[in-house]
Amino acid sequence: MRRLPPLSAIRVFEAAGRLENFTAAANELGMTQAAVSYQVKLLEGRLGAALFLREKGRAKLTPLGARLLPQLTQAFDAIATAFASHREEDEGLLTVSTTFTFANTWLAWRLGGFQVEHPDLAVRLATGNKLVDLKAGEADVAIRAGVGPWDGLESTELMPVDFSPMCAPSFLKRIEAQLGRAVEPRDLPNLPLISPEDIWWDAWFKAANVEGSSRPRRAGLRLDSQADEGHAAMGGQGFVLLTPAFWHNDISDGRLVQPFDLTATAGFRYWLVVAPERRQVPKIKRFREWLLAQVAEAGLPPQPPPLPAA
Repeated sequence: MRRLPPLSAIRVFEAAGRLENFTAAANELGMTQAAVSYQVKLLEGRLGAALFLREKGRAKLTPLGARLLPQLTQAFDAIATAFASHREEDEGLLTVSTTFTFANTWLAWRLGGFQVEHPDLAVRLATGNKLVDLKAGEADVAIRAGVGPWDGLESTELMPVDFSPMCAPSFLKRIEAQLGRAVEPRDLPNLPLISPEDIWWDAWFKAANVEGSSRPRRAGLRLDSQADEGHAAMGGQGFVLLTPAFWHNDISDGRLVQPFDLTATAGFRYWLVVAPERRQVPKIKRFREWLLAQVAEAGLPPQPPPLPAA
């Protein structure tokens, strides 16, 4: 265990000794001259020896003070360098935490534009469903899916999470050839579904006025993320519930087709989440402004949250 004098007193002594003036030290430290004198006397009392010879307009170091000063100045310089290094690294790197689905189906396609606009800022995209501790600095910002908001964090709504059945065009063509007509919502419970146990299927069937609670619970393909499910659908594995906004390019390019205009929602939304004490950090402000502009450009204005149940 280190037995040190009060660090506040050491800091005052170092400034006064380096500047050889109590008034100048007070100005540098944002203190009064009386407070500087008090801290120096406190340190001298702890050491049992004088550190300064008071002269008019100047604080001259005693031999003890002259011996201590260079080592203390060097120590404070090392501390300042350590914090400056951290500050430079923090200001030059933005860590964004989000889900695998949001990263791979929406954000990653656009993130390069942010990098071009801010070439001085490196961006690290951390994907996963584990909640990171923003207050502990595990990430600068997080994009989370849920009903929100989160206690102790500042949450900005980005977009609602809606969903509708999609599949590969070739798969739809084959199914409709078997049926001899266009596929209808009532047909889906008896057709191959990806992640058939997903409760979102029940929500969509309810919106489509299709009895879903008694539908056959086929084994089906089960995947962990919408991103994986979408690629399985492109491979002709069945119908899957996807968020249309995330798969716009694949629909436009003919890799996926959305047979029905009807979408449903389970009340989930995507949110930008930051620690309140860091919301004014320049890199976070720049990312927030850019992200909201991207959402608006994509035609996805945030929707008001539903009223709480009575």
